[in-house]
Amino acid sequence: MPEKRLVDFINEARKRGFGDLEIRNSLLNHKWPSAEIEKAFAYLAPKFKFKNQVTLFLDNELLKLIEKRAKKNMFTISEQIEDILRRSVISQKNQKSIYDEKLDDTLVSIFSRRNTGRRSKK
Repeated sequence: MPEKRLVDFINEARKRGFGDLEIRNSLLNHKWPSAEIEKAFAYLAPKFKFKNQVTLFLDNELLKLIEKRAKKNMFTISEQIEDILRRSVISQKNQKSIYDEKLDDTLVSIFSRRNTGRRSKK
């Protein structure tokens, strides 16, 4: 188990809105060994049992925008994020991509000769 002071510091910094990168840099600047820092972050990392769980660390500005949007849509923040992801996947799925065709068909159409001029009479 990592040092309790370090774990408590990380938890408190997260509560105050600092990102993990800022916390790491601060600890490194105060001469904490990087191995201890990583051990503490690994200890605090959520242990998921299901594939459908995701942890997001959002900066305060982005979180405020999502909160505003969620309130407008009468969602919780997690429901709003889920809705954004679902819509993104659906719109991506509906877009026809050039990669949907077989690559061979695309290459043949690009490099094939086209009869663009008038035919000569033989």
